[in-house]
Amino acid sequence: MPKNSVDVHVGNRLKLRRAMIGMSQDRLGQLVGLTFQQIQKYEKGANRIGASRLFQFATILDVPPAYFFEGLEGRPVESRNGRLLEPVVTPDGQLPSFSREDVELLRAFHQLRQPGLRRRIIDLVRAMSGQELTEEANLAPLRSLHSA
Repeated sequence: MPKNSVDVHVGNRLKLRRAMIGMSQDRLGQLVGLTFQQIQKYEKGANRIGASRLFQFATILDVPPAYFFEGLEGRPVESRNGRLLEPVVTPDGQLPSFSREDVELLRAFHQLRQPGLRRRIIDLVRAMSGQELTEEANLAPLRSLHSA
């Protein structure tokens, strides 16, 4: 049976949040009465997560249940009879996939407590990734970090 893109997305969000708080698959499995292999299947989207289990994960991982569906807005939905339902808003890209580096960066960023510093880091990363920015614009966020 092919993987459903919503199941893959929800599993990806489960994996991201679990990794962000530094919880192992084994520990999450213990907390909900499952093996780490079952958690792996959920995270890969191989198995669909039921509503009550999803609510359990949300509670343990300290996120609202809607967290698992963020980023799906505007995606087409398949009805029970297999017909594709049109999205209200046209999607603008692929479902995101998170690397280990993405998770490490998010975990470290999440631990920062100074809102001003968080804002400057976001500005710095945006400036560094901008293709049309001048060298002066790229250096401005660095200068503000030094003055923090």
